[in-house]
Amino acid sequence: ELANHFGSLLVPVIKGQGRNAEEIAEAVRMLEGHLAASQHCELLAAFANRVPPDEVEKLQALLKDSPFPFYVLPERRSLERSTVGEIARELRLETLYSTPQAMTHEVAQYKVAAMQVQDFLSHLESCTMVITPGDRSDIILATLAADVSNAYPMVAGMILSGSQRPSPDVNKLLEGMNPLRLPILLSPWDTFETVLKVNEVEGIILPSDERKIAVALGLMESCVDVQQLRERIVQNNGQRMTPLMFEFDMIQRAKARRMHIVLPESSDERILRAAEIISLRDVAQITLLGEEGMVQAQAAQLGLKLHGVNIVNPRTSEWRQEFADTYCELRQHKAVIPALAWDTMVDISYFGTMMVHLGYADGMVSGAVNTTQHTIRPAFEIIKTKPGSRLVSSIFFMCLEDRVLVYGDCAVNPNPNAEQLADIAITSSDTAKMFGIEPRTAMLSYSSGESGKGDDVEMVRAGVKLARERRPDLKIDGPIQYDAAVDASVARSKMPGSEVAGKASVFIFPDLNTGNNT
Repeated sequence: ELANHFGSLLVPVIKGQGRNAEEIAEAVRMLEGHLAASQHCELLAAFANRVPPDEVEKLQALLKDSPFPFYVLPERRSLERSTVGEIARELRLETLYSTPQAMTHEVAQYKVAAMQVQDFLSHLESCTMVITPGDRSDIILATLAADVSNAYPMVAGMILSGSQRPSPDVNKLLEGMNPLRLPILLSPWDTFETVLKVNEVEGIILPSDERKIAVALGLMESCVDVQQLRERIVQNNGQRMTPLMFEFDMIQRAKARRMHIVLPESSDERILRAAEIISLRDVAQITLLGEEGMVQAQAAQLGLKLHGVNIVNPRTSEWRQEFADTYCELRQHKAVIPALAWDTMVDISYFGTMMVHLGYADGMVSGAVNTTQHTIRPAFEIIKTKPGSRLVSSIFFMCLEDRVLVYGDCAVNPNPNAEQLADIAITSSDTAKMFGIEPRTAMLSYSSGESGKGDDVEMVRAGVKLARERRPDLKIDGPIQYDAAVDASVARSKMPGSEVAGKASVFIFPDLNTGNNT
């Protein structure tokens, strides 16, 4: 779920420790089934970690047909072992004698030295941590001798239990062996409790542990196709904007440039709830249009508090006359008279649009209650298009479960021609990029590539050609069917080699009927 929300590539790690090859392979198949059912997470690769060495080849054979890169990392005992330094830090033991290098000694096992020296020496093994009371001078001296002797394995270190320090004469001997390569630690607990506590210490890889890091890197480099992994990361990096990321980015941008937004449709519960949230989070300055008593009463009924939210009644507003005069002037070529302009300014869509036009607000958000035509007509009449613009079109941000897609045009142009389709594709792509969505634009039709014929397909094909000529920097492809635009497996067969097929983020529909019904 986190990988989905953050648009991250998923890297599952399957536990291999204590399992045979068949058990690990079954866990991988369950993972494949889960991912196939969810269809929301994109997989980078999968790892089986700490696999018993004698099961590695068998597991690789069982998973050779895996649909995604699968890497097997065998168990390395040296990576799970604690070091003397880790034990000292974890248990806060006093270090009596040591060197920085000696603190990196790996501990393979613990030996309690409670017997006579001649019997104790026969039990020493490589990388042993010897635990003994501090008054056992014979064991201390025997351990030191064994560590420097070629006849015995290397000793990892010693822990003296019960807070018992070596005798003064032994201390004098140890101090004269400076530097002492065998670390000696002091434990405040008795021997039994010390053994229990050291057995609870788990080995970790610290940034300062150069040896463990080298072992881990060597294991990674020998078992993982690093180049393949790097290429997959580059290919999939930053390609998906999730709804959570989209909302977060929108909020942060809005807070960075706190604007004044008018929301005309105050009668809608969703608008009131949104106004409260935006106000509480200090995202923007909000103005609602409507009769203040009615708006406040509805908000109270819903348990909302509109602190800091302006409420303007178009009927009684001091701006109404100014807005009517301006509208009359703008529409005099359409025979709009003052009385009609005065009445028009009661309409919340016209009033809100005039607020933006005259600088009383920075923007307007509407369309929750009113129709598309009712929402955009005032903008056509009052604000008009910017100089040089040949076409006005719309886009929808479709917040799906795992990504945000852009659909255009689904609201304004009923039957766009090839040139208009090219304009819609370019402006939709640019808008998507403004909102942090990497545009890979699919111009949709009922056939993909060169497979179909007919006037509708040819018009889309011509639109693609025009869009590419005008904006060669954009990734635009078509004609393409919707399934080929979103499904990588379909794309490989229908549009091989396309930069858009299988991973489109912007969808341009051939007409309003198709777009609005999708």
